[in-house]
Amino acid sequence: MALKPNSTDTRTRSSIQIFIVVGLCCFFYILGAWQRSGFGKGDSIALEMTKHSADCSIVPTLNFETHHAGEVGNVDESEKPKSFEPCHPRYVDYTPCQDQSRAMTFPRDNMIYRERHCPREEEKLHCLVPAPNGYVTPFPWPKSRDYVPYANAPYKALTIEKAIQNWIQYEGNVFRFPGGGTQFPQGADKYIDQLAKVIPITNGMVRTALDTGCGVASWGAYLWSRNVIAMSFAPRDSHEAQVQFALERGVPAVIGVLGTIKMPYPSRAFDMAHCSRCLIPWGANDGMYMKEVDRVLRPGGYWVLSGPPINWRNNYRAWQRPKKELEEEQKKIEEVAKLLCWEKKHEKGEIAVWQKRVNDEACSGRQHNSQANFCKAEEANDVWYKKMDPCLTPYPDVSNPEEVAGGKLKPFPERLYAVPPRVASGSVPGVSVETYQGDNEKWKKHVGAYKKINRLIDSGRYRNILDMDAGLGGFAAALDSPKLWVMNVMPTIAEKDTLGVIFERGLIGIYHDWCEAFSTYPRTYDLIHAHGLFSLYKDKCNLEDILLEMDRILRPEGAVIFRDEVDVLIKVKKITAGMRWDTKMVDHEDGPLVPEKILVAVKRYWVVGANSTSVQ
Repeated sequence: MALKPNSTDTRTRSSIQIFIVVGLCCFFYILGAWQRSGFGKGDSIALEMTKHSADCSIVPTLNFETHHAGEVGNVDESEKPKSFEPCHPRYVDYTPCQDQSRAMTFPRDNMIYRERHCPREEEKLHCLVPAPNGYVTPFPWPKSRDYVPYANAPYKALTIEKAIQNWIQYEGNVFRFPGGGTQFPQGADKYIDQLAKVIPITNGMVRTALDTGCGVASWGAYLWSRNVIAMSFAPRDSHEAQVQFALERGVPAVIGVLGTIKMPYPSRAFDMAHCSRCLIPWGANDGMYMKEVDRVLRPGGYWVLSGPPINWRNNYRAWQRPKKELEEEQKKIEEVAKLLCWEKKHEKGEIAVWQKRVNDEACSGRQHNSQANFCKAEEANDVWYKKMDPCLTPYPDVSNPEEVAGGKLKPFPERLYAVPPRVASGSVPGVSVETYQGDNEKWKKHVGAYKKINRLIDSGRYRNILDMDAGLGGFAAALDSPKLWVMNVMPTIAEKDTLGVIFERGLIGIYHDWCEAFSTYPRTYDLIHAHGLFSLYKDKCNLEDILLEMDRILRPEGAVIFRDEVDVLIKVKKITAGMRWDTKMVDHEDGPLVPEKILVAVKRYWVVGANSTSVQ
């Protein structure tokens, strides 16, 4: 016979159970709040690192298997990592996709041989590109604008070839850059002062600039003090190391050329474009190069042309060119500018300035012009390895004659966090105003965590910074400082193309596929950031190749910040163990239970012939 339970005992046990459940709930609630408050394990590590002057070596080894399942358990940590040997010293300045010997096998028509021609899979190097003997960390900005250590780019040819133009001078163990150029031997500052009489450079409305055929990028270097950031490009040609000098100076630049392929920038990206005796045949090929500049020039933006053929009547003898040839050249430029509906604002001396109309309302007549062949609007941002076409890029529609096509931008720096027109108009699928604002807050938090891990980020130690998968530009915006600049890369395989948004924030960037080498010299970036990049490229190409490319373009003693899923980072960490990098894992700022982790790395200092045998 079953015993009847005592009702008092039952109530007592129920009360105890309820008390235990409530107590556990409170405990886990407090624990979760503590972790998310920033005082969890990840943040304590960051604080400890800050106390030790950002010495990454103090980060303890983290046991991720206890937190997450999946592929982590399949990684054999005991297996010895592959060791990468140094490349032969002849590769010290190797640029895989602009290799001189490969370039010479391509046609010279329209500069095809100076375009990107990347090695086939079997031609890729699987070694570490060495630094030259005597390599040193570049001077901090702004001293780096004027001085570059000779050992970092030991090429004296320009000091002789451009001696009277004040490009560059060799003094002892450094190169000095007086700020001159072919069109401004008296200095870029005075030249920019001339431009500022026509172009509103000082009020923040001109923020992003494009310098075509930039030389050693003195124009961009001196614009920096006026809060204008210039994307400079020049080919790797007989002017040895001009882009390399630009980057050693701390000026944004890439190897590039106007040839047959579209420039790797979105439409309506730049407030100003510039050519100072850049030797680009602007009137040739039905004005194709001017039309390409028009594609990337923002409505209301400016185009500056200085040097031949401007003012040819007074200069043809000095230029040693026939009058008729120069006259015809300028005539073609004027005709193309008229077709583009650019308004000529200024011509004095050897400088001419045109302004692109703010919309198509004033250009209605060209709709009936037989020469006005319009591109497809949807192809304006489809540029990666796409052939340049001598067609006109249509303006976005407007509702009245005063409206700026594509949206009016705020002056910089207000532009940095204002809602970009492409976001406000819903032009980027999946990106709303709320998404954009949330992304900004997220990156302020992430960058705050990075600065705790490595407090040198704010010190001026890192001038040239690369964000390999830039998203909406939140990382660069959160870092914004006159001490540094960020090259925001939009992977060509990214789900959303947001590079236009990045430019509308007053930042610069470029399209690129990380299955190929970047258009830059070795050792040109001080800090590289890779958020979700290896998850993005998983099964797309060899992760080892991407990491070796990162090593090529990272300076000795430069830093890398990876942010990705833990299983991906463990694979990355294993590869980098053979690359002369020191790496440590750090928890997400919200605590150890978050599967996304941070891997910090520092490239060791070593140079040609240092304790190893070169290969290949």
